[in-house]
Amino acid sequence: MPNKPIDYGPIQTTEALGRLVRAHRKQRGLTLETVSGLGNLSTRFLSEFERGKETAEIGKILKALRTLGLEVIVRPRGQGSSDDRDGAAP
Repeated sequence: MPNKPIDYGPIQTTEALGRLVRAHRKQRGLTLETVSGLGNLSTRFLSEFERGKETAEIGKILKALRTLGLEVIVRPRGQGSSDDRDGAAP
């Protein structure tokens, strides 16, 4: 059964970021334990991050994203690339 495409794009909440990261990790066939070992992060932290914990440390979040091959791009709303979806907050 093919994987559902991941909707990468603007993120407005910690829950949305966590869901995206979990989907990306699972699509790559990685377990929390594997990512934990690769990024030197605890599985507890990764699990809480994927569940949208708002108090997660930004440095650890960035490390987890790098470990998974993801990056953060910050730009003013409405000035995104051509793949931005309609409906993003103005």
